[in-house]
Amino acid sequence: MKKEEVKKILEKTAKGEISVEEGYQVLKDLPFQDIGFAKVDNHREIRTGFPEVIYGASKTIFQIKEIMHSMVQKNISPILITKISPTVGEELKKEFPNGKYEETPQLFILGEKPESKNKDSLLVLCGGTSDLYVAEEAAIIAEYFGNHVKRIYDVGVAGIHRLFAYKEDLERAKVIICVAGMEGALVSVVGGLVDCPVIGVPTSVGYGASFQGLAPLLTMLNSCAPGTTVVNIDNGFGAAYTASLILKNRSG
Repeated sequence: MKKEEVKKILEKTAKGEISVEEGYQVLKDLPFQDIGFAKVDNHREIRTGFPEVIYGASKTIFQIKEIMHSMVQKNISPILITKISPTVGEELKKEFPNGKYEETPQLFILGEKPESKNKDSLLVLCGGTSDLYVAEEAAIIAEYFGNHVKRIYDVGVAGIHRLFAYKEDLERAKVIICVAGMEGALVSVVGGLVDCPVIGVPTSVGYGASFQGLAPLLTMLNSCAPGTTVVNIDNGFGAAYTASLILKNRSG
């Protein structure tokens, strides 16, 4: 439930348009709804400005469906479920035909994309095509959090001239999400070129010594470029959330 909806309920109660009991019935499950195996945080958007996002990995299809039904009942939108397989996505599509499954980021979405509030402000970069599953998770979630997102993909340091071709985009950005696997050097390069926050996202892409993303994670954490920060391996959601908070607070 959004802040505006809560205010309308309180105003109607104050004016006598609905009874105190009717207002109570609407608001009684507002903080959270206990559905046994989960306590759905209906209060998340009121507290933070963004609704709860469901981490789908290791949850059963039944659990995901029940959490989604609980959120639908409380008019929470959009509903985003991350890290789910195509098989789970197909099952959710049967239950929620208005939803859609994005195969590359393994993301299921129920609800309309809001109008962008920040034009040309959030830039999502990725080192290589193999990193798209994380880059697209970040980009799509950021869009559903109300941001205008520009994507620039496959501009890794192995062909650094590809990145320099987008110098004007880099200069216009208010926040940059930089996704890279292998050794993760792209974050330091970008951080040394721009005057905005750079959020590094290491991916688990790479050969044996990348240690499923540990190598790029350590590279990004040890970056010599100031103004960079890092989220966990393959955590496109975390990068999108952090970027959205930065832009939300920046715009007032």
